[in-house]
Amino acid sequence: MTEMTAPRAVIRRPDLSEARVRRRYAAERRFKLYGVLAIALAIGMLGVLLVSIASKGYSAFVQTHVGLDITFDPEVIDPDNTGDPAVIGLANYDKLIRDSLGNLFPDATSRQDRRALADLVSGGAFFTLRNMALDDPGIIGTTRRVWVETSDDLDMLRKGYIPRDVAEGERRVTDKQLAWYDGLDAQDRISLQFNTTFFNAGDSREPELAGVWGALVGTFLTMLVTLVLSFPLGVATAIYLEEFAPKNRWTDLIEVNINNLAAVPSIVFGLLGLAIFLGFFGLPRSAPLVGGMVLSLILLPTFIIASRVAVKAVPPSIREAALGVGASKLQVVLHHVLPLAMPGILTGTIIGMAHALGESAPLLMIGMVAFIVDIPGGITDPATVLPVQVYLWADSPERAFVERTSAAILVLLAFLIVMNALAVLLRRRFERRW
Repeated sequence: MTEMTAPRAVIRRPDLSEARVRRRYAAERRFKLYGVLAIALAIGMLGVLLVSIASKGYSAFVQTHVGLDITFDPEVIDPDNTGDPAVIGLANYDKLIRDSLGNLFPDATSRQDRRALADLVSGGAFFTLRNMALDDPGIIGTTRRVWVETSDDLDMLRKGYIPRDVAEGERRVTDKQLAWYDGLDAQDRISLQFNTTFFNAGDSREPELAGVWGALVGTFLTMLVTLVLSFPLGVATAIYLEEFAPKNRWTDLIEVNINNLAAVPSIVFGLLGLAIFLGFFGLPRSAPLVGGMVLSLILLPTFIIASRVAVKAVPPSIREAALGVGASKLQVVLHHVLPLAMPGILTGTIIGMAHALGESAPLLMIGMVAFIVDIPGGITDPATVLPVQVYLWADSPERAFVERTSAAILVLLAFLIVMNALAVLLRRRFERRW
């Protein structure tokens, strides 16, 4: 008989297997460390960016004012004592400011000195006096201390952006103006006050008179037109493609084109708006109506894709249960699928709107880069938006516009944070789990 040989025992080396396990664990720990370092680096860079913007822009929220004893001379404001608001509104209030400064510094007798003295005060300071006289005609004939905005150079000097310890030719404030400023400061006539003009005025050539209210109103009107045009059309398209459209090569072609349009650069849509909306249809240039239409073209693919994902996420059992109790296909969609998908649709919509809020290139193509002083009153009035306003101020040579550029970015970031917070709240409020 052939002898049966016993199977040879497999000799294991515990040290080798344990070493491999330790290497795998070490590799996993390194991978986690790399991820943590990447997140920390991203947060650090974002923090540096925000701190840089905030450090340059926070000073724009305050403005230097000078207190002047203004005599509201009837001979200047209303010489015939008519009380007519038209006459009062057209009075020479700059003369009242020059007279007040001349009383404070009687040594400024030459024409050049008087002009340099008047340059201490903002060119729009007369608006404050005019509004006071129009609101209360009884002030005419009295003397009041009025706080008016200083020029942007004096404001930069007060905030420390113009150095005092350099030669006169190397700064925008002359030695005489510096002495006059010190005299006013010694009399407690120089004060930093909250810059209400920045939040309630439109754009201006003078930095101390420039504000973001016009851009905010233009942004709101543009976003309103965008939402009204793109939201219902995008949701309806998504519902049709997901629930009603047959699956064939035509719908496949439509889906491929929608996905491709989502990747098209925004400047292309701006060129389309310039050629079609302005060139062919003759719509008004630099209007929120045209801006909203161009942004709608940009957001439609995003809205359709986000809405389709939200509709597809509704469990099929919901549809089957509704159909089982006799509901029609349309009733299933309107009464069951759409309400359950609405939180995701709204979230995608708000995130898409926040993305559109930061667009500037397509709006530049349709003329929203124009210098707009007046506050828009409707969607057909000339207007600008916050990103374009930031672009305009960043291109201005005055030092005072640097802080206003950063301040406008802070306002834009606050707008974006509010919109994204609203998206989170809507999702948490309407989200249903199954």
